[in-house]
This record gives sequence, C-alpha cells and structure tokens, in this order.
Amino acid sequence: MNRVVVTGYGVISPIGHSAQETWGNLLNGVSGVGPITLFDIANLPVDRAAEVKDFDPETVLPRKEVRRRDRFEWLAAASAKEALEHSGLIDAPEQVKNRIGTIISASTGGIRSWEDTVRRVHGNGSDYKKISAFTIPSIMTNGASGYTSIDHGLRGPTFTVNSACASGADGIGVALQFLRAGMVDGVLAGATEASLTFLGVGSFARIQAYSTRQDNTPSPFSADRDGLIMGEGSAVLMLETLEHAKARGASILAELIGYGSSADAYHITAPTEDGSGSGTAIKRAMVDAKIDPSDIDYISAHGTGTPLNDSTETRAIKYALGERAYDIPISSTKSMTGHMMGATAALEAVFSIQAIQEQCVPPTINYREPDPECDLDYVPNEAREVSIRTVMSNSFGFGGHNAVLIFRAFED
Repeated sequence: MNRVVVTGYGVISPIGHSAQETWGNLLNGVSGVGPITLFDIANLPVDRAAEVKDFDPETVLPRKEVRRRDRFEWLAAASAKEALEHSGLIDAPEQVKNRIGTIISASTGGIRSWEDTVRRVHGNGSDYKKISAFTIPSIMTNGASGYTSIDHGLRGPTFTVNSACASGADGIGVALQFLRAGMVDGVLAGATEASLTFLGVGSFARIQAYSTRQDNTPSPFSADRDGLIMGEGSAVLMLETLEHAKARGASILAELIGYGSSADAYHITAPTEDGSGSGTAIKRAMVDAKIDPSDIDYISAHGTGTPLNDSTETRAIKYALGERAYDIPISSTKSMTGHMMGATAALEAVFSIQAIQEQCVPPTINYREPDPECDLDYVPNEAREVSIRTVMSNSFGFGGHNAVLIFRAFED
C-alpha cells in the first residue's frame, strides 16, 4: 500500500488570499467576520458573515472565464493554482498530469448563480431566454472540479464529494484511497464554497443556528456561544504517493496517514448527543492510521460555535480518546474564518499541516466563559507553541456525515 504525502497547498479565505497570509492572521487571532456586503440584507435578522475581501478573480482567470463561472469556481481557481505552484507541478509534463486526479468538493455549488438566474427569469415574465447558456456549469457542484481539471490539464479521475460540511475531508479521504491503491500518482484535493447569499444565510438564520450577537462571535466552546457565522473560501492540497514525490524531488510537507468516516444515522441536522456517531469516525481514523490516543498532539476541531455541536464534539473526543482527551490542545479556527460549509474541512486540513510545520497551534478566539459541558483545552484566545508530530482534524456535517483526517510529520 502506497504512503501518501502532501507536497503543496493553496488557500483563499476570509483572512487571507494565500495559505501563508491566512496562517499568519490565524496565529494572530485576526477575525474575518464583518458586515455582509455581497447581497442585500434588508429583510434578514443577521448582518454579519466572513467574506473573502477585495478578491479580483481576474488575477487567476481570464475575463471571459470570470463571466462564465460562479464565485465558488473563482475561489477554487485561486486555491488550486497556488497548490500546484507550491508543489512544483504547475508546469508538469503531460505524462505526469495524465495521472493526477482532481477532487474539488462542495456542499452547495453555485448557489449565487441559482439565485441570480431565478430572479432574472421570474422578473422578466418567466422568459427562459433570460437563462444564461453558462447556468448549468455555474450551478453544478462538480463545476469547480471540472474547471480545475480543464484549466491545468489534469486527466486523472475528476469528481466532487458532497457530504455537507464534511465534504472537503471526505474528498481528501477518497483521494487517499485512490493513491494508496496506485490508481493515480497525485490528486489535487480540497473544497470550495461561496454560499454567502440571501438564501444561504437566511436558511441558517431560519433554523436559529446563526449567531445574532453584534460582535465577538462566533464563540466556539465558550459558554455564551449562540451560533455559527457563515464564511466562504477554498482550500486545496496536492497529495502524491511517496514514491512519486521522491522521484521528482518534491518538498514533502506532511504525511496523510489516516481517514475515518461514519454516519450518525440519527437526525438530518442534529448530531447524536452522546458523541458516539462522530466519535466512531475518530476511532476509525486512528485504526486506519495505526495509532492510539497517546499519539495525538493536536486536534483541529469542527467547533462551529452552536450550542449543540460543541458539547457533542467534546463528548465525541472523550468517547474516542478517553482520559487522553484532557491533555490535547484543541482549537476551532472557525472562530476566525467563520464556517465555510463544505470548504472548511479542507481549510482545516491545511491548518493541520501548517501546525506541524510551525510547531504552533492557532487559538480559539472569542472564548470568554468556560462551559461545564465543554471542559477540554480549547487554546483560548492566544496561539500556543506545542511539540507536534501528529494532528487530527474533525469535520461533521448535516445528514449525520462524520469525517476525520490524521496528518503526521513526514519521516523517511
């Protein structure tokens, strides 16, 4: 079975237009949350989100392609280009790209294009001629994966995983299996999301999952947390077999050693409250990685800031790791990036690798008051230097989808 390593990554987020800019702001506790500017919020009960700011898609795409694509596809183009450049594969020969797959996942796809098309058509007497010829490529969830494959000539398997907020992690996990099996030599894997629209934000507000406080939110694991803040962005990893990476002299950033997945089989939006559903995914990831709880040095939490998620995730970590759970630093970077839906899992995978590289873990900002039901070490408010060899990244989604990735410092 092939070993799988990370040789590059790319990020565009509410706190940075690159992986390094995002990481630097993350360690400094910079929040990406601010007033919503992307659409009219006049009839919404909330007014804040974590937007990608000052992004010009023409820096990564020709003007013609910008007009043809949805915002979630613009963001994917930015992160994919950076990941390929970082890995040194951006100008790889055709015979190499023939064996590189593309798995850019998403949970909603081009929701902005959906909304714009419906308004335009029904505002003009339901005239079907108002539908753009590029509507279908703009709305389909696999659009970013398909476009990325086309943009860079990647001719390996190309598809999208949709498992709500676990999408990015599940896509990376599937890529791991492809690489272990020798079906490909590399996979550009990650996720993208641009669901900051009236429908996207309004839907979370409608189920009372959105924070209604005016500042210092989201507040994962804090007793006064009152909900999530939506975000947008994209993150992509370049994964390769160790043999392929070494043969071309690539710089190896980390090794992906484990993936675990499970279903709560309980409720379409609520997790199993005892944590057994997501805890099972954690256990399976450790079995896959051939490690035990004592090996985990840091956990990148799902940590949405909703009352139910954070207490349940705490139980899941205890369910899977036992007493060791109390000794592991855990942080929720959604406190700064907001919840980027399907893309957050991929973003947090990048953060996991950067934590290994920098031997430092980001904080959970906006943490003000301990919660008896959340009694672990959440690295409150300030980054911390930690000796790190192995990192676990948790991602859980509506539908009862649970996905866990484990990364380790590379050792030849």
